[in-house]
Amino acid sequence: MMATTHAAVGLSLAAPLTWVAPELAGVAAVGALLGGIFPDIDLFVGVHRKSLHFPVYYTVAAGLVGLAVLAAPTALTVALAFFFLSAALHSISDWLGAGDELRPWDRTSDRAVYVHPAKRWLRPRYLVRYDGAPEDLVLTLVFAIPGLLVFTGGIRVAIVLGITIALFYTGFRRRMPDWFGI
Repeated sequence: MMATTHAAVGLSLAAPLTWVAPELAGVAAVGALLGGIFPDIDLFVGVHRKSLHFPVYYTVAAGLVGLAVLAAPTALTVALAFFFLSAALHSISDWLGAGDELRPWDRTSDRAVYVHPAKRWLRPRYLVRYDGAPEDLVLTLVFAIPGLLVFTGGIRVAIVLGITIALFYTGFRRRMPDWFGI
């Protein structure tokens, strides 16, 4: 899935804080956006979907920091909880998509995401055929709605920018490997 989809999913989880704890909603949104994008940095550093994708470890971290939030909610603990929750969902949901290859519509890879404690790769499920597929764009749009409805200012600008990037990427995704000669 696209990083924009992962960011929108995380942000949709932070949106209810605007009613429950409005003073913490902004930091939750920033943490969720960053956590949704962070695992994909391993596209540029390390092995994609292994070096920074930690479905188990991010989930455990989200739970532990979530307990800290319940005990003593601060801006830092809330931001970290939403960061780890969003990063965990990103790492887990990549299993539902395609493999880690450059042309995922060819289905040449059996590696969706690496599970470090098990020391093995999970096979792709192809519920989202590839990053940038039309259904991936639909997910970005659907999960962006809660954020668009409740956030203002910089968060809303980030959402609109993400949607713009997703529209462009979806429009050209299948051509990109040829453009870059890969």
